[in-house]
Amino acid sequence: MFFHPMDFLIFAALGLALWAQAKVKGTFVKWSNVTASSRLTGAEVARIILEKEDLSHVKVERSRNGALSDHYDPTAKTVRLSAPVYEGNSISSLAVAAHEVGHAIQDDTRFGMLVLRHRLFPVAHFGSQLAPLLFIGGFLLNLTNLIGIGIALFAGAVLFQVVTLPVEFNASHRAKGSSLSLGLFRIVKKKGLEMY
Repeated sequence: MFFHPMDFLIFAALGLALWAQAKVKGTFVKWSNVTASSRLTGAEVARIILEKEDLSHVKVERSRNGALSDHYDPTAKTVRLSAPVYEGNSISSLAVAAHEVGHAIQDDTRFGMLVLRHRLFPVAHFGSQLAPLLFIGGFLLNLTNLIGIGIALFAGAVLFQVVTLPVEFNASHRAKGSSLSLGLFRIVKKKGLEMY
């Protein structure tokens, strides 16, 4: 059994995804030990930005899932924040809350990449769960067609991740813009952004 050159791309994509996930967690932990001078919680910051953006109809709720399960639910028009973010007043808590509100702003303006990501989600979710089984099954049974289907489904999941990148960067950009205009952030030389 030999590796196909396409297999290395799959391993590289998987490695990149794992690295990005570790980087996000590490950054969150680093800044979760720095308290914002405003002493506002993530929930309060989310509510302040939503009001400023005329999105008072969007709810802010505590998520029942674990840490870093923060997300915006466009169907329920709800920003869901994990307990450390909802109740926390660290730089990490406020930044994550503001970022999730950035997704609510995207939804309100019908940001094209967000719309595309929502349309791709069912296919990517299905593909990411089934692809490894087909891929491994194809290798074990020496069925190249099964491997090909697994690769195609995995490619759909990778496409979803590629579309997700500009959505995430844009959400952070929108959150930063709203936060700066409200005075929640201040620019500090050599340190980037700090929360008030």
